Amino acid sequence: MGVLNVTPDSFFDGGRYLAIDAAIQRAEKMVEEGADIIDIGGESTRPGARKVSAKEEIARVVPVIECLRKKFDLPVSIDTSKPEVMRSAVAAGATMINDVHALQLPGALKAAAELQVPVCLMHMQGEPDSMQLDPQYTDVVQEVLVFLASRINACEAAGIPRELLIVDPGFGFGKKLDHNLDLLRSLDQFREFGLPVLVGCSRKSMLGQILDRADGKVLMGSVVLAMIARQRGASIIRVHDVAETIEALTVLDTVEKYV
Repeated sequence: MGVLNVTPDSFFDGGRYLAIDAAIQRAEKMVEEGADIIDIGGESTRPGARKVSAKEEIARVVPVIECLRKKFDLPVSIDTSKPEVMRSAVAAGATMINDVHALQLPGALKAAAELQVPVCLMHMQGEPDSMQLDPQYTDVVQEVLVFLASRINACEAAGIPRELLIVDPGFGFGKKLDHNLDLLRSLDQFREFGLPVLVGCSRKSMLGQILDRADGKVLMGSVVLAMIARQRGASIIRVHDVAETIEALTVLDTVEKYV
């Protein structure tokens, strides 16, 4: 899954692809590099990011989705929590919803049930503007598993078939470094839902902490985490660096066939 943020303030690529032409060029590049899904976001969820209205978010993402669907026959995911944006994005051609709030905002569960497209349910403790201030858990793995189980049940009760659901432990969303590492170490437990597991560790601050650097040069670290996630059962790897990640995963998959 290639990340395409059409925002001015996302943590890694904010402002680079705000213009439609730049966004389309970036998407074309990721498709050429081998991306299977393009995930489009119109509102940053980095720590401290400002909230935007549904109208502004729709204005950012819908033209890009429409252009991409005309150019490419591949899934386009809408990274949003707002029901209005979900409806507009799917009407424009989006084929998946990626929601950091796991359909908890008012109207989101109803909208997803009506749209009947695949939905990724992510765990987040708190809200983007405050989630990293002091996240606390007794047992992060069990607490995230219980949360996701409850959201799966809510989706099924609302009329969303289980086969449309994807789960995401939410690396970096209301989690300290040790929480993220515990989740990664126990990632195979999330496969017990019998659903695809999505992992997004690309370019996140946990890598800067591990490598003790603040300059954002964490490409190799991102690729290594993608490989570890694949080994531990991730079905979908959400990344900014498509070509490098695919190259590494291709080598990993080839070697593992002979081990």
